[in-house]
Amino acid sequence: MPPVPGGLYLGQALPGPPAFLYPLFKLPNIMPSVFSRIVAGELPCYKVAETDDFLAFLDIRPLTKGHTLVIPKEEVDYLFDLRDDLYVGLHLFAREVARALKAAIPCKRIGTAVIGLEVPHAHIHLVPINSMGDLNFANPPLNLSKDEMEQIADDIRQYL
Repeated sequence: MPPVPGGLYLGQALPGPPAFLYPLFKLPNIMPSVFSRIVAGELPCYKVAETDDFLAFLDIRPLTKGHTLVIPKEEVDYLFDLRDDLYVGLHLFAREVARALKAAIPCKRIGTAVIGLEVPHAHIHLVPINSMGDLNFANPPLNLSKDEMEQIADDIRQYL
Protein backbone atom coordinates (compact mmCIF):
# COMPACT_ATOMS: atom_id res chain seq x y z
CA MET A 1 0.00 0.00 0.00
CA PRO A 2 1.48 3.40 -0.89
CA PRO A 3 2.21 5.83 1.93
CA VAL A 4 -0.12 8.74 2.56
CA PRO A 5 1.30 12.25 2.91
CA GLY A 6 3.77 12.35 5.76
CA GLY A 7 5.22 8.93 4.96
CA LEU A 8 2.66 6.89 6.94
CA TYR A 9 0.78 3.91 5.60
CA LEU A 10 -2.99 3.69 5.91
CA GLY A 11 -3.90 1.88 9.11
CA GLN A 12 -0.50 2.55 10.69
CA ALA A 13 -0.57 4.08 14.18
CA LEU A 14 0.57 7.65 14.42
CA PRO A 15 3.75 8.14 16.41
CA GLY A 16 3.20 9.41 19.95
CA PRO A 17 5.12 12.11 21.76
CA PRO A 18 8.66 11.38 22.89
CA ALA A 19 8.78 9.51 26.22
CA PHE A 20 10.17 12.51 28.12
CA LEU A 21 6.98 14.43 27.30
CA TYR A 22 4.54 11.76 28.64
CA PRO A 23 3.99 13.55 31.98
CA LEU A 24 2.78 16.59 30.04
CA PHE A 25 0.15 14.53 28.20
CA LYS A 26 -1.26 12.65 31.20
CA LEU A 27 -4.70 14.10 31.78
CA PRO A 28 -6.23 14.14 35.25
CA ASN A 29 -9.20 11.88 35.86
CA ILE A 30 -11.97 14.46 35.38
CA MET A 31 -14.88 12.08 35.95
CA PRO A 32 -15.45 10.54 39.37
CA SER A 33 -14.77 6.82 39.62
CA VAL A 34 -17.66 4.45 40.19
CA PHE A 35 -16.37 4.06 43.75
CA SER A 36 -16.45 7.84 44.32
CA ARG A 37 -20.03 7.80 43.10
CA ILE A 38 -20.80 5.08 45.65
CA VAL A 39 -19.14 7.16 48.40
CA ALA A 40 -21.23 10.17 47.34
CA GLY A 41 -24.43 8.11 47.49
CA GLU A 42 -25.05 8.45 43.75
CA LEU A 43 -24.84 4.68 43.27
CA PRO A 44 -26.07 1.97 45.65
CA CYS A 45 -23.90 -0.64 47.31
CA TYR A 46 -24.15 -3.49 49.80
CA LYS A 47 -22.37 -1.64 52.60
CA VAL A 48 -20.42 -3.70 55.11
CA ALA A 49 -18.56 -1.05 57.12
CA GLU A 50 -17.82 2.67 57.01
CA THR A 51 -15.70 5.25 58.81
CA ASP A 52 -15.05 8.90 58.03
CA ASP A 53 -12.20 7.89 55.69
CA PHE A 54 -12.99 4.36 54.46
CA LEU A 55 -15.80 2.24 53.07
CA ALA A 56 -16.22 -1.51 52.66
CA PHE A 57 -18.91 -3.00 50.45
CA LEU A 58 -19.64 -6.26 48.67
CA ASP A 59 -18.28 -6.75 45.18
CA ILE A 60 -21.25 -7.07 42.79
CA ARG A 61 -19.24 -9.58 40.74
CA PRO A 62 -17.96 -11.75 43.60
CA LEU A 63 -15.40 -14.51 43.18
CA THR A 64 -16.78 -16.14 46.32
CA LYS A 65 -19.59 -15.47 48.76
CA GLY A 66 -18.62 -12.42 50.83
CA HIS A 67 -16.08 -10.93 48.37
CA THR A 68 -15.66 -7.41 49.74
CA LEU A 69 -13.98 -4.26 48.45
CA VAL A 70 -12.29 -1.86 50.86
CA ILE A 71 -11.63 1.68 49.64
CA PRO A 72 -10.48 5.05 50.88
CA LYS A 73 -13.21 7.63 50.41
CA GLU A 74 -10.66 9.98 48.91
CA GLU A 75 -10.28 9.22 45.22
CA VAL A 76 -6.69 8.19 44.56
CA ASP A 77 -6.13 5.95 41.54
CA TYR A 78 -3.12 3.93 42.68
CA LEU A 79 -2.82 2.31 46.10
CA PHE A 80 0.85 3.20 46.43
CA ASP A 81 0.10 6.88 45.77
CA LEU A 82 -2.01 7.15 48.95
CA ARG A 83 -0.72 9.44 51.67
CA ASP A 84 0.95 7.46 54.46
CA ASP A 85 -1.92 7.98 56.90
CA LEU A 86 -4.51 6.78 54.37
CA TYR A 87 -2.37 3.83 53.29
CA VAL A 88 -1.89 2.60 56.85
CA GLY A 89 -5.48 3.41 57.81
CA LEU A 90 -6.86 1.52 54.80
CA HIS A 91 -4.93 -1.60 55.77
CA LEU A 92 -6.01 -1.40 59.40
CA PHE A 93 -9.63 -0.94 58.30
CA ALA A 94 -9.27 -3.87 55.87
CA ARG A 95 -7.95 -6.06 58.71
CA GLU A 96 -11.00 -5.22 60.85
CA VAL A 97 -13.36 -6.02 57.97
CA ALA A 98 -11.43 -9.22 57.13
CA ARG A 99 -11.81 -10.49 60.70
CA ALA A 100 -15.57 -9.90 60.57
CA LEU A 101 -15.74 -11.47 57.12
CA LYS A 102 -13.93 -14.62 58.32
CA ALA A 103 -16.31 -14.88 61.29
CA ALA A 104 -19.37 -14.50 59.05
CA ILE A 105 -18.39 -16.65 56.06
CA PRO A 106 -17.02 -20.16 56.59
CA CYS A 107 -13.59 -20.28 54.93
CA LYS A 108 -9.96 -21.20 55.59
CA ARG A 109 -8.62 -17.68 55.04
CA ILE A 110 -9.41 -14.26 53.73
CA GLY A 111 -7.35 -13.79 50.59
CA THR A 112 -6.34 -10.29 49.57
CA ALA A 113 -5.63 -8.83 46.17
CA VAL A 114 -4.70 -5.41 44.89
CA ILE A 115 -4.93 -5.19 41.13
CA GLY A 116 -6.00 -1.64 40.42
CA LEU A 117 -6.69 -1.87 36.71
CA GLU A 118 -10.44 -2.30 36.69
CA VAL A 119 -11.46 0.88 38.58
CA PRO A 120 -9.26 4.00 38.85
CA HIS A 121 -9.69 4.19 42.64
CA ALA A 122 -7.39 2.46 45.13
CA HIS A 123 -9.01 -0.62 46.63
CA ILE A 124 -8.30 -3.94 48.31
CA HIS A 125 -10.20 -7.12 47.51
CA LEU A 126 -11.01 -9.28 50.55
CA VAL A 127 -12.03 -12.73 49.33
CA PRO A 128 -13.04 -15.68 51.53
CA ILE A 129 -11.02 -18.62 50.19
CA ASN A 130 -10.66 -22.33 50.79
CA SER A 131 -8.08 -22.92 48.05
CA MET A 132 -5.66 -20.95 45.88
CA GLY A 133 -8.08 -21.26 42.96
CA ASP A 134 -10.73 -19.24 44.79
CA LEU A 135 -8.67 -16.08 44.26
CA ASN A 136 -8.43 -16.47 40.49
CA PHE A 137 -10.00 -13.46 38.79
CA ALA A 138 -10.35 -15.48 35.59
CA ASN A 139 -13.07 -17.51 37.35
CA PRO A 140 -16.63 -16.54 36.46
CA PRO A 141 -18.29 -14.39 39.14
CA LEU A 142 -21.03 -15.81 41.32
CA ASN A 143 -24.56 -14.80 40.44
CA LEU A 144 -26.16 -13.89 43.79
CA SER A 145 -29.60 -12.36 44.23
CA LYS A 146 -30.19 -8.98 45.84
CA ASP A 147 -31.61 -10.75 48.90
CA GLU A 148 -28.52 -12.98 49.17
CA MET A 149 -26.19 -9.98 48.89
CA GLU A 150 -28.14 -8.07 51.56
CA GLN A 151 -28.04 -11.09 53.88
CA ILE A 152 -24.28 -11.54 53.40
CA ALA A 153 -23.64 -7.85 54.15
CA ASP A 154 -25.83 -8.10 57.25
CA ASP A 155 -24.03 -11.27 58.40
CA ILE A 156 -20.65 -9.53 58.12
CA ARG A 157 -21.86 -6.37 59.89
CA GLN A 158 -22.91 -8.47 62.89
CA TYR A 159 -19.23 -9.19 63.61
CA LEU A 160 -18.05 -5.57 63.45
